[in-house]
Amino acid sequence: MFIFLEKAVLGMALLRVLSGSIEIFAAILMIRFNSVEKALMVNSSLALVGPIILILTTTIGVLGMVGNISLYKIAWILLGVCFILIGAMKG
Repeated sequence: MFIFLEKAVLGMALLRVLSGSIEIFAAILMIRFNSVEKALMVNSSLALVGPIILILTTTIGVLGMVGNISLYKIAWILLGVCFILIGAMKG
């Protein structure tokens, strides 16, 4: 009857639910303000939320796999996340 969920999976899922809730709240704020300038400010603030959630979710996932994966592969995963963040930055 009971479903066993890994703590890491539950943490990752909850972070994604939080991220989605923040996105929905931001959309509601944009509609409520009804101003392009304010909507752009709200949208710009979301640029901080995405990478933070990505880093936290990946960190939880990697920590959950520490016993099952080599340090070499963990380093590759973290390097890949860094490349994603660098590629997403506006330059």
